[in-house]
Amino acid sequence: MPASLVLVVFIIALAFCYDFLNGANDRANAIATVTATKALTPMNALILASIFNVAGACISTRVAETIGKGIVSPEGITLVIIAAGITGAVIWTFICTASGIPISVSHSLVGGLLGAGILAGGSGMINWHILNNRVFLAIVLGPFGGFIAGAILFSIVSWVLFLLFRNIPDTSTESVFKKLQIISASFMAFSHGMNDAQNAMGVITIALLTGGLIPQFTVPLWVKLGCGIMMGMGTFFFGWRVMKTLGWKLTRLEPKHGFSAETGAAVAVVLMSLRGMPASTTHVIASSVIGGTFFQSLRRIRWTEVEKMVIAWVITIPLAAIIGGIAYLLMDIFL
Repeated sequence: MPASLVLVVFIIALAFCYDFLNGANDRANAIATVTATKALTPMNALILASIFNVAGACISTRVAETIGKGIVSPEGITLVIIAAGITGAVIWTFICTASGIPISVSHSLVGGLLGAGILAGGSGMINWHILNNRVFLAIVLGPFGGFIAGAILFSIVSWVLFLLFRNIPDTSTESVFKKLQIISASFMAFSHGMNDAQNAMGVITIALLTGGLIPQFTVPLWVKLGCGIMMGMGTFFFGWRVMKTLGWKLTRLEPKHGFSAETGAAVAVVLMSLRGMPASTTHVIASSVIGGTFFQSLRRIRWTEVEKMVIAWVITIPLAAIIGGIAYLLMDIFL
């Protein structure tokens, strides 16, 4: 078997491992609030998220193109760079997932590819224009958009409740919002499929292209389905710790908060996905959760958990880049 084919297979295995961890960390975001408010059981929420996640991944591949062709220049990218980049993302994501820290798995991959690309050929290997206008801009817009969307939607929900349901018992309105949360959780899972689920798809597709196994950058159906299945397995086996942080530790959630946070976050993520911006669903949904409770009561927000998440977000790209760079140096020696 040619060495290049072996390396492609190795990259595919790493990418599936990455998606497994993505499911354990990022995709838990889509069902954290709906399980925290008991609108759905964890198993039903997982099944629902799996279906809509794959559906979202099949709708658009703009983010996959950004990851596959937009970070490292396609003219200079090699299989070793791809392998080192995904290795950096896998190691950093595993560390954070094992610690129950919600991070941006998307930005872990960006950091890994960034570090490997720079070590391979210097800063000239990086598409800084795309990085600035899609990745770094998304880091700013994601949390801001999630916070604003969550705050606006919760304000609207509170206003509607006051005008139309003020004489109705809280238990009745809570039941209504639990049903609405099923829709909002589905929307959130769909938006995750349009964005985060495409990271590994982009890596596998560029590896297939670089290895000469496909003629152009088009994500094969088996790649979409394989990534979707691995993400579902990751959420099922290891997603509970991250779900606990977002659904229980970050703030005290009620069904109306969960509905507002999921819907607001999903809208923000879909808009960024259509522009090919690899957004962090973790950033967006967490900010949306905070926005949905911020103007009601600051005391509902557990600021120590917010601080931990912010620190993890800030250091993700630099540390993943360092790990990716080290992985490249080692692989360049032995491969």
